[in-house]
Amino acid sequence: MIRIATAECFTHGKIAREIHAFSQGYPLSYKWTIQPKDYKLSLIAGLFIPTISGIKKILKFEPPPPTEIMDDIKVYDEATDKKIANKMAKAVKDITGADIGIGTTAGIGRGGIALVSDNIEVIGSSDVYADLRSSPATEIMKRQESGVKKTLKLLEDTLPHI
Repeated sequence: MIRIATAECFTHGKIAREIHAFSQGYPLSYKWTIQPKDYKLSLIAGLFIPTISGIKKILKFEPPPPTEIMDDIKVYDEATDKKIANKMAKAVKDITGADIGIGTTAGIGRGGIALVSDNIEVIGSSDVYADLRSSPATEIMKRQESGVKKTLKLLEDTLPHI
């Protein structure tokens, strides 16, 4: 059994929902290329953490100062989003004892996506540029959808190496 925990921001917990549904045999909207009989996954925690205070209190690390704070929501540039996503993945993995930690966050740019295990660290981003401060909601949602799909694809590609 491969235990997975997520700490998500711009993907709003949708990655956790997809992993749990797949593990229970009823995938939601993602088109998995692996089979549950080949990879027994268990979602042990799915956290939605869009805020600075959430990172500090739940994930227990001190994030760097963001470019901007909107109602406690952190806004970083894309390079920093990747670093924060990686820290989020490591923190949720360590706190829960998961085999794989997944972190996502996006402010300005394509966002950051990270998958971390004891022997693998994968960092990426969505395929859609958006700016949380000024982009229309349609672009923010396109970035989210891309982020969910990209993260699940990275997970599928990483599983054989865990």
